[in-house]
Amino acid sequence: MTLQLYRTDAYLRETTARVLAVDERGGIVVDQTNFYAAAGGQPGDRGSIRFAGGVCPIATTVYDPTDKSQIVHVAGEGAPRPAVGDAVTLALDWDLRFRLMRMHSALHLLCSLVKYPVTGGQIGAEDGRLDFDIADAAAIDKDVLTAQIMALVAAQHPITERWITDAELAANPGLIRTMAVKPPTGSGKVRLVAIGDDGSIDLQPCGGTHVRNTNEIGAVAVTKIEKKGKLNRRVRLAFV
Repeated sequence: MTLQLYRTDAYLRETTARVLAVDERGGIVVDQTNFYAAAGGQPGDRGSIRFAGGVCPIATTVYDPTDKSQIVHVAGEGAPRPAVGDAVTLALDWDLRFRLMRMHSALHLLCSLVKYPVTGGQIGAEDGRLDFDIADAAAIDKDVLTAQIMALVAAQHPITERWITDAELAANPGLIRTMAVKPPTGSGKVRLVAIGDDGSIDLQPCGGTHVRNTNEIGAVAVTKIEKKGKLNRRVRLAFV
């Protein structure tokens, strides 16, 4: 399996590893990685893998479709690839990762303010969106939401992670805001992301990468609220 170092340190820009496998399409599996594998609406990380034979650019990072315990680093077309057993250094495209961290954390703030079930979402380096199960579009206002989010950003709330057991999650179903996508269970523990002291602002299961404090998010604005079906409202958020 691939040890997911970003789960404990989202700011780890480089790390060393050893190559476990190179698949028929050139995907590279290592024993540990700081690269986030695409999931939960957050794109896979880009960057590079350095080894004795050269530098291999990584176009994206995904879970192995047949073995979710392994993370595959997808090499750029025609790039040199390390061999099984090689010692390598993994370097993130940090500018991209940090923007995704900021946007993901901003979307958690949006979720904390819009008290409706989440039906979908997407995280990007420039903008992101959440879909909510809301019948009445007048229930939310983009200017009001923008002001509320920016107040939370300015308040410098800490963002932390902690783990609970599968049983604790089952006993607290209200922690889960998403309707279609449930947090992975079966390993015995689930990761919670908390904003504010003890999750006073937001507390929900999440495997993504986040900043450590809301003030790192920077200036964002709700740019659009769209109707997507009878009971679906899409709220778009962007850096400004």
